[in-house]
Amino acid sequence: MKTSTSRRGQAIVAFVAAGMFLAACGSDGNGGPSPEGTDGVVSGELRTFTYSDTVHESKMVNFHKNYPDVEVRTATFESNDEAAAKIKAGFRADVIEVCLDEQGPLVDAGMLAPIDTSRLEHWDDLDPTFRDAAGVAAIDGQVSMVPTQAGAVGLIYDKDAFPDGVDSWADLFDPANAGRVALDGGYWLPPFAIKALADGSTDPMNLDDEQVTQIKDELIELRDAGHFRAFARSDADMGNMFKSGEIVLSDGGRATADDIIKGGGNVAWAAPKEGALSWVCGLSISSQAENLDAAYALINEHSSPETQALFGNNGFVMINPEAVPLVEPEFAESSDPRIIEGAYPEVAPANADLWRKSWQEVRAG
Repeated sequence: MKTSTSRRGQAIVAFVAAGMFLAACGSDGNGGPSPEGTDGVVSGELRTFTYSDTVHESKMVNFHKNYPDVEVRTATFESNDEAAAKIKAGFRADVIEVCLDEQGPLVDAGMLAPIDTSRLEHWDDLDPTFRDAAGVAAIDGQVSMVPTQAGAVGLIYDKDAFPDGVDSWADLFDPANAGRVALDGGYWLPPFAIKALADGSTDPMNLDDEQVTQIKDELIELRDAGHFRAFARSDADMGNMFKSGEIVLSDGGRATADDIIKGGGNVAWAAPKEGALSWVCGLSISSQAENLDAAYALINEHSSPETQALFGNNGFVMINPEAVPLVEPEFAESSDPRIIEGAYPEVAPANADLWRKSWQEVRAG
């Protein structure tokens, strides 16, 4: 399930299945004619396949206002089973939401069309940390997705235990904190990238097999020594451990920290000096899209300052800094992409299968 804290990719199978279905049922041409009216107004039917919050009415208000002649047909997923059910029911799409660490199967299967950046009204305004991230141009060097939202992963710490704060991923593995530390156990990628950063890596998404194995062995050694209090199963699980005093330090999203604070926890969030991690998700165009004009219109609207601000008000990191003045004051700082400048966007490593298998071994204990 995607949240403002974590948009973890249990949708890869759904994406691949969606791609195969679209290929089987799409038009013969690459995109086909765009159903513009004779007056050039974007119109017709637009089909989307996204996370639910991306096409929630609260996020689509500007699109509906600016493109009243477009009929939007949405289908959403929160799990593989739900996505698969929609596909089996005959759903097809023009726009597909992907995340940088999940899009590989779709790209490899040829299910995404290259995006013409000359048709993107806000492309040059997007924060370069995300716009230029590895994986954004995944189709033979051509853009495969337009980032529209992100979430930062950094350090959450108890302010009583660390009155001077924390500022390094290495604090998670400091023997002084043994037994009072938790790691988010819900996704295989961050633990290895975080440990690599703590060990001095400057390229944490590109670890070779030997490095992955070494980190696995180090994490298992720490686990067996009782260094980790737990591998948290959810944000709520993490929050409960902070509030009960079981842990004083963890990795996690800024929105998770905010939720813990709202629930009475005395925590703060910090971006590590080595660089935060960040999931990055956005909109892609299906290689079998039938309404290209409406597809580009949706992408342009979702990357506009006005609609970006709607995501910022929901706790997401925005991609377009021009939206910052439009965000509600309480979210202005946390949603500003410039706050996490230099963050490492999460992208699927070439040896992702080894990462997954290694994390399973770590968790198995």
